[in-house]
Amino acid sequence: MSGADGLFERVPFTDEIAVLRDLYPRSVWPGHKNLGQTAKFWLQRHDMFRELGEMMTTGAGAFLENQDDPRAFMGWLAPRLNLFLRELHSHHHVEDVHYFPIFRAADERLGRGFDILDADHHTIDALIHDIAGTAMTLQTAIQTRGEVRRAADAFAQQLGHTTTGLIRHLDDEEDIVVPLILDRTEVKLGV
Repeated sequence: MSGADGLFERVPFTDEIAVLRDLYPRSVWPGHKNLGQTAKFWLQRHDMFRELGEMMTTGAGAFLENQDDPRAFMGWLAPRLNLFLRELHSHHHVEDVHYFPIFRAADERLGRGFDILDADHHTIDALIHDIAGTAMTLQTAIQTRGEVRRAADAFAQQLGHTTTGLIRHLDDEEDIVVPLILDRTEVKLGV
């Protein structure tokens, strides 16, 4: 994979990769007659990941500023982080096993895009493990009254890094998948 394809180095997909985007720009998605229930649900999941990522990033930043009650922060963070990581892993698994093969077969011009998105999933999977590791280090530091500030800073940096890459991935994925669904319909694609 070239450096331009890497999750943290690339800019939004070009028209050569997102081949149907010009026909179906984001502005037409919400009211388009072919935006079915599966696509709406899928977009809602993407929005959930964006919202949870931003919420946790903001919360981690506020904790770093105040550090008022580390145990309360961890009590607030843990369920949100667990939901985020679990659902993200599950979401990508369903895409890899079910949706991406269908979409790839529907239009061979999208092959390079799906190759990149698949590589993103591997990168994001590693980042999920990294976030979990830094969260565990933070939890241990809080429980043992260790170096909480250092652990919280490492967690916040890892979360921010991951969220940045995830948002790039979600945007690119939507630029390929939603126009395909609008062009072909969910029924014809079999989703």
